Amino acid sequence: MSTGAEPDVVITACPDGPLLVRGDVEIRDAEGVPVPRRRATVALCRCGGTAIPPWCDGTHKVNGYTSGT
Repeated sequence: MSTGAEPDVVITACPDGPLLVRGDVEIRDAEGVPVPRRRATVALCRCGGTAIPPWCDGTHKVNGYTSGT
């Protein structure tokens, strides 16, 4: 629980790009296994084209992905 004005976790949908996840949250794969995080802020792929799932590798910039946001 956050004691300050900032929430514990913030997820930001980048227009035509990834979901930026900031804060202390566990990310799990499709089988429910925790995925190790190496940074406080991570980018999750939304386009489906990444070579390093679940992380964004910038592929959305070349594959024409649009998020509608």
